[in-house]
Amino acid sequence: MTSLFDLSGKTAIVTGSSRGIGKAIVEQMADHGANVVVSSRKAGPCEEVANAINAKHGDGRALAVPANISSKEDLQRLVDATNERYGQIDIVVCNAASNPYYGPMAGIADDVFAKILQNNIISNHWLISMVAPQMVARKAGNITIISSIGGLKATNIIGAYNISKAADMQLARNLALEYGPDGVTVNCIAPGLIKTDFARALWEDPATLKQATTHSCLKRIGQPDEIAGMAVFLASRAGAFTTGQTFVIDGGATAV
Repeated sequence: MTSLFDLSGKTAIVTGSSRGIGKAIVEQMADHGANVVVSSRKAGPCEEVANAINAKHGDGRALAVPANISSKEDLQRLVDATNERYGQIDIVVCNAASNPYYGPMAGIADDVFAKILQNNIISNHWLISMVAPQMVARKAGNITIISSIGGLKATNIIGAYNISKAADMQLARNLALEYGPDGVTVNCIAPGLIKTDFARALWEDPATLKQATTHSCLKRIGQPDEIAGMAVFLASRAGAFTTGQTFVIDGGATAV
């Protein structure tokens, strides 16, 4: 069974991977044999994660390439640096996202709304479009977008973010249809509330935390590693017949 999840010889780009869910994904993919590219806005945290992976698995397994996902030029540089170092890109995980606003939709400024849509949808489309041609040419590749259960529910706190995450689910479905004939799979992972710095404003709020845990089957919030396993599955041979789907991992929050 272990061979089903073997990523040896494959190269993965994971955005927003200097901490939280993205960091857990690059660590788990490296543990399963992949070369991994650690990317977020700041070079220092990226290098710290990459150095730890290289110390564990041997020098060269991980590469740090800082990039701001709102910059098309930065994303192209990320792709070019990965191709130069490892020769090709087999896996892309679009994990980086923005959520600079908490409150009702009536109060959100136009520029803030636009930033959320840009970073959480359009930037994913940019990166995927840069990498997909080589996957199509090889008739193999995997793309995973980290969405959220917020894309399935209404809220009066993070509405713009949830709209963007619902759009990511549709982006995955559309691209799965477009790239499927060429052997490229595209899926979403929709986490529930996970204990990350990104979601700190939610899980540090006692009322929000109580609501999230009371109305869930497991009565707790998740940990980053509990999302990373699905990313490994989708990128491996075990997930080769899986595409166009959104996988909810939320401790049963949406089941109740």
